[in-house]
Amino acid sequence: MKTMRGSNHTGMRQFNERTVLRAIRHAGAIPKADLARLTQLSTQTVSIIVNRLLDDGLLLKQDRIRGKMGQPSVPLSINPDGAYSIGLQVGRRSLEVVVTDFVGQMRHQWQQSYAYPSPTEVLPKIKEGLKLMQRRMGADAWSRTVGIGLSAPLAMHQWGDLMGPEAGKAMVDWEHIDLVHEVQALSTLPVEFAKDTTAACVAELVQGLGRDVPNFLYVYVGTFVGGGLVMDGHIVNGPRGNAGAIGSLPMPRGNGLKHPQLLERASGWQLEQTLMAAGHDPLLVQQDHIMDAAYQSWTQPWLTQAAQALAMTVTSAAALLDLDAVVIDGSLNPLLMQALIAQTQQHLADFSFDGILHQPQILAGRVGNHARALGGSLLPLHAQFFPDKDIFLKQDNAV
Repeated sequence: MKTMRGSNHTGMRQFNERTVLRAIRHAGAIPKADLARLTQLSTQTVSIIVNRLLDDGLLLKQDRIRGKMGQPSVPLSINPDGAYSIGLQVGRRSLEVVVTDFVGQMRHQWQQSYAYPSPTEVLPKIKEGLKLMQRRMGADAWSRTVGIGLSAPLAMHQWGDLMGPEAGKAMVDWEHIDLVHEVQALSTLPVEFAKDTTAACVAELVQGLGRDVPNFLYVYVGTFVGGGLVMDGHIVNGPRGNAGAIGSLPMPRGNGLKHPQLLERASGWQLEQTLMAAGHDPLLVQQDHIMDAAYQSWTQPWLTQAAQALAMTVTSAAALLDLDAVVIDGSLNPLLMQALIAQTQQHLADFSFDGILHQPQILAGRVGNHARALGGSLLPLHAQFFPDKDIFLKQDNAV
């Protein structure tokens, strides 16, 4: 059982409140006495904090537990309606806006697709989506909204030419646009930003496999493939926020002069282009029909190429990082993702793991298509209500 230590010193009210909230979030409904033991705060300190959080509507009292020695205890739980957050994901194929509650569950969702992210199209849609969410939530819920979590590729203007000359011409304008500034100008809510695949990794860490797997490389297969990195249960961002940028990993050279990158071998974009060239809708990559026998002549070559590239990525990452697992998720159809994960596992047999003490498991992500937007929405909640894990919160393995 993990012990989450707070502080009994004065001047630490906010930190102790966050420590209590995080302990309840991890443990589930828990009485005050157990909460004091878990956080190593005094019973009096916990009682004061709990009463304050109840008054603020952030906690709920559950039914009393009877039948044990002593006074009946009252478990405390997080109030899902205690706070809300907006997740705003700007992708290369779509814009998604979600609302999540205080326990991280999605309450509202709105998505708009486009051929490519032209700033003149995307920015007005962001404004439209935020206004729509405010109307759907109503005044009371909106007053409890703590912020906007924005996620997008770090370099939206790059690789636009891969999506066609028209897209390349329009997307180059992103180089001169401060997206965070543009979104902040649309709302009085504070805006938190993360790279799109890092945001998806946050969602997996908090809502998915991260509860059980402390060290993993996260792979998100969307229009372009990208990733994130979790070590010792913490997101690793790097000094420029670009750690885990696996899309740029070099691959074996084909007929070209330069080594291609992973994003040129294992992105949904390649399958989309193949389908378009054959006269099919590229959005088939998100539909169950993509696994029909009629499309196998297009899906199977892509699966083989992508799985081989991902197997090489897994092997390289395992040698460098000493991972427990590699988690693969994406915006493609779940059945297509299952096939990709299975073939990646098969192609690992093509590589030697000599000298690598642990071959990481290949695991399917649990969050799915909404991971980037959901992860974005968790950022303001973390900023407002979680203690700073790296500085304050110590987690010990206690019996």
